[in-house]
Amino acid sequence: MVAAASSIYPLKATLRSSSSSRLLPIAKQRFLSHPPSLKVSCSTDSETQTGIRARGCAITNDVMVVSALFGVGFSLSMVDPSSAAESPLWGSSLQLNEPSNALSLPTWVVHVSSVVEWVTAMFLVWQYGKKPGCEAWKGLSWGMVPLLGGALCACTWHFFYNSESLEALVTLQAALTVIGNATMCIAAYRIYKSQGRSKTS
Repeated sequence: MVAAASSIYPLKATLRSSSSSRLLPIAKQRFLSHPPSLKVSCSTDSETQTGIRARGCAITNDVMVVSALFGVGFSLSMVDPSSAAESPLWGSSLQLNEPSNALSLPTWVVHVSSVVEWVTAMFLVWQYGKKPGCEAWKGLSWGMVPLLGGALCACTWHFFYNSESLEALVTLQAALTVIGNATMCIAAYRIYKSQGRSKTS
């Protein structure tokens, strides 16, 4: 038994050595013909810091540009139109000939945006009135029309530099404001009554 075992183990050793000697050249040839592709990141700490600095500089530049625009806008809003017209920075061809009672740009922005907001509110109220059971809301949209007329009267009067020949627009604006307040009160009461009827039914 011992002799047989001693004869078998050298046979296995020779088989392993022979098989390994055959497999090694094959594996080496495959490795050389198809080398493994390794993706190595070559970014260093210096490149990362450079990218961070570049993004930081871009953000700083954006903040500076926005701050400059706000500063210019605020400065122009604080300048009186008459003094701006006399400023030599405008040049002879860009001098303003507006009177001293002309509205500034921020004031015009407030006037125009208020009219746009009022028209938008009228449209939204009208769309809400199209829903079932909300038809009374359309009356509120109609009740807002006189107040819109009053706003247009005020903008027209200011557009012509508050001309004395157009002072009738001031009176018309006041009348439309009173009428608009009354029509909106009536519309609100109709909405209240319609909701009461819908709850009882």
